[in-house]
Amino acid sequence: MDVKGKAAVITGGASGIGRATAELLARKGASVVIADLVEERGAETVKAIEAAGGHAAFIKADVTDEDDSRRMLELAVKRFGGLDILYNNAGIAIGLPGYPLAEVKRWRRVLEIDLQAVILGCHLAAPLMDPKGGVIINTASMAGLYPYKEDPVYGAAKAGVVNFTYSLAPWAAKRNIRVNCVCPGVVDTPLVRRGLEAAKRAGHTAGIPAKILQPIQIAEAVLNLIENDNLFGRALEVRPTGSRLVETPEAPGTRRKS
Repeated sequence: MDVKGKAAVITGGASGIGRATAELLARKGASVVIADLVEERGAETVKAIEAAGGHAAFIKADVTDEDDSRRMLELAVKRFGGLDILYNNAGIAIGLPGYPLAEVKRWRRVLEIDLQAVILGCHLAAPLMDPKGGVIINTASMAGLYPYKEDPVYGAAKAGVVNFTYSLAPWAAKRNIRVNCVCPGVVDTPLVRRGLEAAKRAGHTAGIPAKILQPIQIAEAVLNLIENDNLFGRALEVRPTGSRLVETPEAPGTRRKS
């Protein structure tokens, strides 16, 4: 898909990976709806995009709320004439203390935002993208591909996003909607910086990586997934050393398509 002239919705778009992606898509000619809970940062992102000659709008939205999620998608249709791209990016981690010491409501919130909101976003976006189709990208994580002892609930949620993405591969043929996910390593975002600082204060330094990705690296990976019309139901792992498409597992007894 050529993003020029397309309308995109990005959740968690006010900072970090979401903001970097919003700014990149806008530079490429897309109109972007930024959905986030932090109004001040959202307004700053819109201002920055418009100052650079792009088109953007902000909406305060809780991605776990069906009405909020519906409004953010409908805003793209009303303001920019359609919904071509949805980037389900919003996410959180448990932080310290981790599972199982964390309160139940804290780890449930991780599941709600990191997994259930992705499922909800795809559910609500599909009818708005029909019949012309579109592209959906979900933010998973390397923690969804490998065991993640530092935050097993986060890892479980992200693993769910990866498998959910694999399982929506048939949408490419049935609905003309390509669904892929990006699986970054540790990225230099405000949320991650706060988490790393808390880990250092608590003496939990074993899981802190030597190299940290920058948000623009993930934004460029997302753009690649959007632009490549041959990719659907795939996971793109992004490390500081580069990116690779993860081999999609096949159920026993199935024959891999050539």
